[in-house]
Amino acid sequence: MNSTAVSAPAGQSSARTARTAVAASTIGSILEYYDFFVYGTLSALVFGQLFFPSDNAAVSTLLSLASFAVGFVARPLGGILLGHFGDRIGRKPLLLFTFLLTGVVTVLIGLLPTYAQIGLAAPLLLVFLRILQGIGIGGEWGGAALLAVEHAPAHKKGLYGSLVQAGAPVGVILSSGSVALLTATLTQEQLLSWGWRIPFLASALLLLVGLFLRFKVAESPEFDMIKKTGTKVKQPVWQAIRTYPKQIVTAILIHMSDTTLGLIQGVFILGYASGVLGMNPTIVLLANIFSSVMNLITTPLAGMLGDRIGQKRVVMMGLVGLALWAFPMFLLIGTETVVGLFIAMGVGGILVGWLFSGQATLFAAFFPAEVRYSGMSLGFQIGTVFGGGFGPLIAQALTGATDGATWSVSLYMLIIAIAALIATSTVKMQPRAARPTIGADAA
Repeated sequence: MNSTAVSAPAGQSSARTARTAVAASTIGSILEYYDFFVYGTLSALVFGQLFFPSDNAAVSTLLSLASFAVGFVARPLGGILLGHFGDRIGRKPLLLFTFLLTGVVTVLIGLLPTYAQIGLAAPLLLVFLRILQGIGIGGEWGGAALLAVEHAPAHKKGLYGSLVQAGAPVGVILSSGSVALLTATLTQEQLLSWGWRIPFLASALLLLVGLFLRFKVAESPEFDMIKKTGTKVKQPVWQAIRTYPKQIVTAILIHMSDTTLGLIQGVFILGYASGVLGMNPTIVLLANIFSSVMNLITTPLAGMLGDRIGQKRVVMMGLVGLALWAFPMFLLIGTETVVGLFIAMGVGGILVGWLFSGQATLFAAFFPAEVRYSGMSLGFQIGTVFGGGFGPLIAQALTGATDGATWSVSLYMLIIAIAALIATSTVKMQPRAARPTIGADAA
């Protein structure tokens, strides 16, 4: 108890404040990915029938998945708008706003009347809510990452940043588990009638806990310093784009690498292994959950390693790993064995966690504090769109153009890994005095 009561040095947060900050940030990450994957799964399972009914089931599903894609497109917009205000008025107020917006919209989706109840207004409202949700999520990550990293003690920046990232696989596991539980215990009629609403309404619990923690946390000490010194900029988004374009592009490529691998595993391989190879869908889903568990275990371990050798080196090691693994992964899946599938997905999960772990700390070291929220959000969210939004579609198009050959998908991942590796190795970091971390780059 005494250690948390001791005053921190000037410009640093106390241990208790830092722990509250990382907890408040991590639960936001959990809610973000929980909402994201619950909507994605249910859009494929039931939303076509509920909100986009058609005589052609394929058309219904396509329209439903299009509503899912709308949220992707809105994320960079959220990063631009909310990143601007995060650099202007502070991390804490924006994090309260983004979390409340994302959480309330998710609950409202669970309360939404269906097409059978209110007609065309139902899909229009659903798309509108998805846009709002995408905007909220677009501003969430940058602020959450900064709140954790800027409050963290110097020797634990990597660990605290990685704990925010670890919220992602937790959200995936919770969403996969909740939908799997519903499909296992409810009939199709019950799922369509009321069961689909449960995961959305249940997110209110995460919302309440997260709001409690975020109200308690103090503003970032680095933003407090910006206010005291009067170093705010009027147009932080434009300033970041104009002054740090290479840093933004590097962040895009790094995040594209893990989201491309993660979504190819989580979406494309699910359909490929069960549909094309004829493997048991339940086994494929279990392999995907196993991948998320490996991701969860790896993320904080890689974060701690980054505190010792530098997050830049850790990320570059992960990019080399992705380049080396791109072809063996599909060779193992092609064996059509359970062991081969689990090894492929497990190693893939380790690589996703390894690459994802250090991004909060590393990206923060790309930008000075006055444009950090804007620069980080832009790079991360654009990378999400290209890697997560387009990755599975590109993989599907490549296999279609090569008569089902997966070497084309492996080559695509290899190219992204090499491009990200070149960019990361040459990117200019902020001077150490301007970084929120010590050891983001061990050079």
